[in-house]
Amino acid sequence: MVIGILGAGQLARMLALAGKPLGLKFIFLDPTPIACAADVGIHLVGEYTDKALLSQLAEQADIITYEFENVPVEIIDFLSQTTSVYPPAKALLIGQDRVTEKTFLQDLGIATASFAAVSSLDELQQAMSNIGYPAILKTRRFGYDGKGQVVLHSEQDLAEAWLAVKNAPCVVEGFVPFDREISIIASRSVSGEVVYYPLSENEHHKGILRLAKNTRNDPLQAQAESAVNAILTELDYVGTIALELFAVRDTIIANEFAPRVHNSGHWTIEGSETSQFENHLRAIMDMPLGATSSIGYAAMQNFIGNVPANEKLLSLSQVHLHLYDKAARKGRKLAHATVRTESLEKFTDLIAALTKLARQSDDS
Repeated sequence: MVIGILGAGQLARMLALAGKPLGLKFIFLDPTPIACAADVGIHLVGEYTDKALLSQLAEQADIITYEFENVPVEIIDFLSQTTSVYPPAKALLIGQDRVTEKTFLQDLGIATASFAAVSSLDELQQAMSNIGYPAILKTRRFGYDGKGQVVLHSEQDLAEAWLAVKNAPCVVEGFVPFDREISIIASRSVSGEVVYYPLSENEHHKGILRLAKNTRNDPLQAQAESAVNAILTELDYVGTIALELFAVRDTIIANEFAPRVHNSGHWTIEGSETSQFENHLRAIMDMPLGATSSIGYAAMQNFIGNVPANEKLLSLSQVHLHLYDKAARKGRKLAHATVRTESLEKFTDLIAALTKLARQSDDS
């Protein structure tokens, strides 16, 4: 079977690497001439709106998926005329706009931060009387890894913040005094089978995920599963999804969902019986989903802008290095390492060593 993927970045690469043992072949459409997934499948180079290339992708692929949520929804509609495309277009449509997304979550009874849509400095100033400080101003679309976001501490920040977002339609969100940042990853098949992964506990710096650790018997697991299941059911979702959450004492507040495999689930490659990538592929092919139980303690450390020397990383026992074959660039995710061990003491030591190496090489 041939799987088509819109995008040929590291997520597409990891999907293909997970699919190779299943006998799957891959074809990617991506405008980047040198894409890191290109060496694990056929690479169609061109814009996502090129209907000739889209038709070629649809002709050669049995099923199509995507690795990021900024693909134009019209493309999914076009491809769906001849080929099955998962996750569904509705998930993409909602996930692309932060106001639509938060409204959708609240309509499902899932708590979010207080928020308001704003399209001018005047509207922002008016909204702050209800939102309060501190707050975060975010562009409604195309923001990721901290891009398109400005923290607001006082009224004096508003004019400069509005200039920073270049008058783009935005959402302003009240700050959530969270205890932890967590996420839940789940997969749902065409037939409706659902599996959930243990919660990830996440650490960010400058809006970019640095460290994600699995949790064992987390007290918020059931709440998170209930929330993500409501999303899966409402969207008739197919594939892997991630729901980012704030843990506030004994409850959860939703931040956003990603209709795709997710950075906070990279630890599942070595740390779960079945990775998020393999289960995404199983789900879109309507195959039985694999077990999601953790194998001991597991974590993922991102490397941003630079990667520590391979020798230093591989000298750490029970560490697995994943290089993305991407050119170094400030603020760019170039690789990650995963840790898996049955010993909590060893796990703690390895995390400390990886974090130290990451900070020494981080240029962001």
